[in-house]
Amino acid sequence: MTDWAQDPLSGLPDKRQVAASFSRAAESYDSVAALQRAVGSELLTRLPQSCSPQRWLDLGCGTGYFSRALGQRFASAEGLAMDIAEGMLRHAQPLGGAQHFIAGDAERLPLQAECCDLLFSSLALQWCADFSAVLREAKRVLRPGGVLAFSSLCVGTLQELRDSWHAGDGFVHVNRFRHFEDYQQLCAASGLQSLSLQSRAQVLHYPDLRSLTHELKALGAHNLNPGRPGGLTGRARILALVEAYERFRQPQGLPATYQVVYGVLRKEQQA
Repeated sequence: MTDWAQDPLSGLPDKRQVAASFSRAAESYDSVAALQRAVGSELLTRLPQSCSPQRWLDLGCGTGYFSRALGQRFASAEGLAMDIAEGMLRHAQPLGGAQHFIAGDAERLPLQAECCDLLFSSLALQWCADFSAVLREAKRVLRPGGVLAFSSLCVGTLQELRDSWHAGDGFVHVNRFRHFEDYQQLCAASGLQSLSLQSRAQVLHYPDLRSLTHELKALGAHNLNPGRPGGLTGRARILALVEAYERFRQPQGLPATYQVVYGVLRKEQQA
């Protein structure tokens, strides 16, 4: 066993559906991941200039796009790529970027304490029900002076779609996200030093509603919440949804707003 590995713990039961959905989306993900690449690239720019890890972890690596970016940026460092979706790992591993590809859960990292200098996680942690556990695990596996850099999503994401469904059938059709204030409170209570924590809106535009829903499905990020409707949605409800969403139309097309959280936290040096 390597010096950073620990006996893996099984993923939480409520993560199985998330893992399965993203595994199915592995082949289609990169074709529709413009937002994910833009957000991850922005997160890279937010790393402290002094960041020079000996070992980094891409947490929620997906298809490995940012594992490869981290591998290029920190060429002399050892790279770990981790995801809960094994289908994503099977897609990412042949493309390289990291030395090790690991199936694991951000709330229960299968890593030893103080084994990494950088935890990088872009648009993955919104799927974790217990963000305080994520922060505890980050603090545990980071070495003193190590950095957690993450992007996530908060309330307000896909609000146009949520509002358009609101008058419909009462089911949950859009994924729920935590409030930005929750991120603020949890980060403040984590014992990690907050270097920056911001929320920024990013708006994408689509020619029609079908284009948006197709993209969400191709990403594996369509509705995964309890309370979602079972079976097919009736034609009348779909037509009502389309009509409601058209009220948001702008000259560029139908808007889809993502409220993106960017956080950079540091584990303090030991006295």
